[in-house]
Amino acid sequence: MKVLLILWAAVFSFAFCVAQPKYEFRAAWIATVDNIDWPSKGNYNSDSQKAEYKKLLDMHVQNGLNAVIVQIRPATDAFYPSPYEPWSEWLTGKQGRPPVPYYDPLQFMIEEAHKRGLEFHAWCNPYRAELQIGKSSISPTHITKVHPEWFVAYGGKRYFDPGNKEAQEFVVNVIRDIVSRYDVDALHFDDYFYPYRIAGQEFPDNKTYAQYGSGMDRGDWRRSNVDSIIVKLHRGIRQENPHCKFGISPFGVWRNKDLDSLGSDTKAGQTNYDDLYADVLLWLREGYIDYVVPQLYWEHGHRAAPYEVLVDWWSRHSYGKHCYIGLGIYKAGSNARWRDKNIIPMQIRDARSYSTIEGQVYFSSKSFLKNPNGWNDSLRQNYYKYPALIPPMPWIDSIPPVPPVINTISTEGNTANQQVRISATYIDKEKRLRQFALYAFSSLEDTDISNRPPLKLIPAVSDSLDYVLALSLLPQSGNELYIGLTAVDINNVESELSILQKLERANEKADWEIVR
Repeated sequence: MKVLLILWAAVFSFAFCVAQPKYEFRAAWIATVDNIDWPSKGNYNSDSQKAEYKKLLDMHVQNGLNAVIVQIRPATDAFYPSPYEPWSEWLTGKQGRPPVPYYDPLQFMIEEAHKRGLEFHAWCNPYRAELQIGKSSISPTHITKVHPEWFVAYGGKRYFDPGNKEAQEFVVNVIRDIVSRYDVDALHFDDYFYPYRIAGQEFPDNKTYAQYGSGMDRGDWRRSNVDSIIVKLHRGIRQENPHCKFGISPFGVWRNKDLDSLGSDTKAGQTNYDDLYADVLLWLREGYIDYVVPQLYWEHGHRAAPYEVLVDWWSRHSYGKHCYIGLGIYKAGSNARWRDKNIIPMQIRDARSYSTIEGQVYFSSKSFLKNPNGWNDSLRQNYYKYPALIPPMPWIDSIPPVPPVINTISTEGNTANQQVRISATYIDKEKRLRQFALYAFSSLEDTDISNRPPLKLIPAVSDSLDYVLALSLLPQSGNELYIGLTAVDINNVESELSILQKLERANEKADWEIVR
């Protein structure tokens, strides 16, 4: 089945397009815990949830994003039918209760994201099991009821004990199940490994430390526990789906420089390495994860954790893996500094100045609803005005797909209403198609696409394309125009350009004609 699409976009500018990156990861976190972003609190009707989710996606597409990171396992529960964990209370109002009318939210969310050309990253919390002890809805089948010996209470919440070997295997099995059954583009963990320290309270893991510590320093032992599950997850994800990426979104400071010369010039009160026991740099160096999204929710000049210091530091410590910067759009208006409309644009520009920083992720989705500080407008009209391909990961796949075959190109209508219809077919049987990329050139001397963003990315709902481009939306200067098409596979690897089609006109007021 062919898909008919009509380009209704802003006026294309060749010069500006080249100034924007061809490859850039642009995403928003969609948090489901406590109904932060979706579904809205009290919205337990399936049809209403679907409509709300699609509206969120449409907004993110309009803002120029190309991925969403959706929380599907907020507290050892599930936004999908799981053989291991009960339905989430934030989906249906009561843990263990299925959706009404019944649907599979995860399958639905993936399909709707892919229809819009968005990658879908499945966000899971690694160890949190009960958000508020005594207040959270807990099903009789919840794993805290079945295996209470795997869990500890800390700060009014319940967590897996990371030192418990059986608990580790359980979490790995949950993730393997997701990756094996669903077409997720990535598996994503946030920053809650060992929980953030609470003054005057020690994490209660004496029992497992005595059992498994083997004389190790407790800090080293805790880090080894987290390292162990990351390695197992990496292996499990690759075995179940070699195309699925694995990413971590850690707290923004690995270590302070006063404790480690490798650390950043910061004075953070807690760090990944020393307090959360997450040695993210080790995971990057060893290739256990494919990308990292440090949460840099601070402004330039912050006294303890300046944004400019940390973005520079992370740019030098991704060890060849992808680094995207987590931006705190939720902080808009929270104080005088965050009432400044220039903060997020400046942070985007700073991130783009480093070749090893390859994108931005925003926390969180709902913050965009009110166009905070006009930042939706900034993205739409400037920073994300033109589409970007998601950076490919050559350690996963570096082989380009076969270029699409252009079957026909024809003009329709005339003058202001003139259109060009492009019919094409994707013929590569070895590689799944994600999208078609459409390019336009003013001359044959300017057809290098290695650093050129596409004019339009067209989601592939089939291997055939029937696309209508309104020529009035293209630059009106010049009397030559060249149209080209590429294929982009599910690993974001782009093909070579298909045969360029030349269009000509006698003058700038005349109609375009296909040059045969």
